[in-house]
Amino acid sequence: MKKLAITLFLILGSLTIQAQELTWQTDMNKAMEISKKTKKPLLLFFTGSDWCGWCMRLQKEVLKTPEFAKWAKDNVVLVELDFPRRTPQLPEIQRQNMELQQTFAVQGYPTVWFVNASKKDGKINLEKIGSTGYVAGGPSAWLAGADQILGNKKS
Repeated sequence: MKKLAITLFLILGSLTIQAQELTWQTDMNKAMEISKKTKKPLLLFFTGSDWCGWCMRLQKEVLKTPEFAKWAKDNVVLVELDFPRRTPQLPEIQRQNMELQQTFAVQGYPTVWFVNASKKDGKINLEKIGSTGYVAGGPSAWLAGADQILGNKKS
């Protein structure tokens, strides 16, 4: 009986660790450092986490799935740019997110931009690859679109 309990605990523990490995950056400077080291583009997720129904739906149907987690680890550095209404945010994060919202002319949520980031003479340079938003059909449909956007850049 003890062996069964220990086995179940280890299995559940490993699943929890796997689910926690996906990290969303909120600081662009840190995300850019990771992008530079890994040579992966940034995935900028513009969201209203505590009020936007389509954002919550994209999270549930795609961004919080094992398929997305596996794909993201291989392909992108994740950056969440949140515009909450009820959740407090640090002023520097609010300022950063507003500047990026204006830079990318984001008018609706969710919006996802794929970009290559670099720093030159202390200035951030963001090269747009492409954008998407909510796509019906779950992770496979969304990831097919994301692969197409990233594939277009590679060719």
